[in-house]
Amino acid sequence: MILHDLTAGMHPRRVRIFLAEKGLSIERREVDAASGANSQPEFLRLNPLGKLPVLELDDGSAIAESLAICRYLETMSPDPPLMGRTPREAAHIEMWTQRMDNELSRPIAETFRHGNDFYRGRIEQVPEVATWSRGRAVQTMRWLDGELAGRRHIAGDEYSMADIVAQCACVLGKFTGLRIPPELTYLSRWFSEVTARPSARA
Repeated sequence: MILHDLTAGMHPRRVRIFLAEKGLSIERREVDAASGANSQPEFLRLNPLGKLPVLELDDGSAIAESLAICRYLETMSPDPPLMGRTPREAAHIEMWTQRMDNELSRPIAETFRHGNDFYRGRIEQVPEVATWSRGRAVQTMRWLDGELAGRRHIAGDEYSMADIVAQCACVLGKFTGLRIPPELTYLSRWFSEVTARPSARA
């Protein structure tokens, strides 16, 4: 297998952390998205949307979308479990993973896309989208702080895929100036703990 990667990307980071937590090592190929390598025919053969990451399998087929890649890897290497042991646990973690993706990761990503110079000239930036998304992300952080008052991790007591998604979102948030407000003590505690894990440096 080959992981077509982008070191600075939020979604590729999810997969690298997932692999590190599993203790898995696969070939990694960095894609120079800044120069447009992900829009070339060779890459579009793997993912017509031109997005990263992409997991290329041994038979030449490919899986795109970070959560789909992690689901595949979880099935292939179930220990340690990051997406649940039982059907009920798996559904609970999936629920929280989707919440983190929709309510935290996406607003932070849109803040970056519509407010950062990196995307200037690459997409049509709408400053109002960045402003709204920033407010939405902070609103989610405040809600999540309350949730974490009663448990160690996003979906329960154990580290899971939901934590990975939220963790990567907050890392991008720091880069875009959208940091966790210091008064959110439970969320700050959680972020300090998850970023202290060895996998966070993957």
